Amino acid sequence: MTPFIQVVTTLPDQAGAEQLAARLLEQRLAACVQISPCSSWYHWQGAVEQSTEMVCTIKSRRDLFDELCRAIRAIHPYDVPEILATPVVAGGPSYLQWMDKELQPTKEDR
Repeated sequence: MTPFIQVVTTLPDQAGAEQLAARLLEQRLAACVQISPCSSWYHWQGAVEQSTEMVCTIKSRRDLFDELCRAIRAIHPYDVPEILATPVVAGGPSYLQWMDKELQPTKEDR
């Protein structure tokens, strides 16, 4: 298992997704953020809802998750934003090295 994670969140529009991506990259909480459109169907306040959203797939590290969550919540427009992390069990060595270089240093490296 690697120390890396992929975190997914959705936003209502491209502009919001791009703002989030820029902020996370500036703070080095993400090495990469991929933005893709999707059609979401979900239960909300007793009804089935449907909306078009932008999915942000955020490449980060487990030790940055709490800070990453705070940064997402600080600018996210939803009352209950989706913030789900999945461990990266393996990856191409050169890609993982690149991610590690682009993220904030670990506490041990500071």
